[in-house]
Amino acid sequence: MQHRHFRLYKIRLNKYLAQAGVASRREADLLIRAATTTVNGIVITDPAYQVMPTDEVVYDGRRLKIDIEPTVVMLNKPKGVITTARDPQNRPTVLDLIPGKTRLFPIGRLDKDTTGLILLTNDGELANFLLHPRHQIPRIYVCEIEGRLSPKMIAKLSRGIFIGGGEFGRCQVLRQNTVKKRSRVTLELTQGKKREIRRIFSALRVRLFTLHRIQYGPIKLGKLPEGRWRSLTTDEIASLRKLRKRKGKIRE
Repeated sequence: MQHRHFRLYKIRLNKYLAQAGVASRREADLLIRAATTTVNGIVITDPAYQVMPTDEVVYDGRRLKIDIEPTVVMLNKPKGVITTARDPQNRPTVLDLIPGKTRLFPIGRLDKDTTGLILLTNDGELANFLLHPRHQIPRIYVCEIEGRLSPKMIAKLSRGIFIGGGEFGRCQVLRQNTVKKRSRVTLELTQGKKREIRRIFSALRVRLFTLHRIQYGPIKLGKLPEGRWRSLTTDEIASLRKLRKRKGKIRE
């Protein structure tokens, strides 16, 4: 039965490229029409062309491969683990913590010293959607800082603060609890620039002790132990699909 399902499975060529992480589905339409893609050695310019799992798909000289069933897992990343599939310095990576899931790749990155929720998938189309700046997918972090953010600082973060490299960092302060000389601050970001929160606090000259991500879009880390992972539930997958549909309608 499983073999027959595999033989009968078909996928549009533009979706195939998107799931392989080449580009979004709309961008893949343009790439295919530009005669960049072959199927079994034949140039295909129709984005709706139906691809079988046994077909050889080559884009720009690179053979592509996708899994039949898209998979998404969440991991509670510990400190010191690199968010990449491989590391030339042989440091521990997120995939080292997910045995048997070597076809997955992380959606975005958390730096080495940041802990918490990281999503991994074999679905390049989903990854492109979640990472694209225009979709403004919220990420929620909890950090521990020295002192307390003043109302002036909070207003400045909401408007945007220059963080170097020609970029501005922007976030919303959702909560702030202060005990003695330290504060626990919950922040929401939608841009996801490289090391954005660390650069924000550096620009404010505020010492940052810890940084932990607890939510990505509708997906919450919950009580998943540090260093452990699990597949997303049916409801969680559905929430991502609803998010994609809603964002698509807004663009239209």
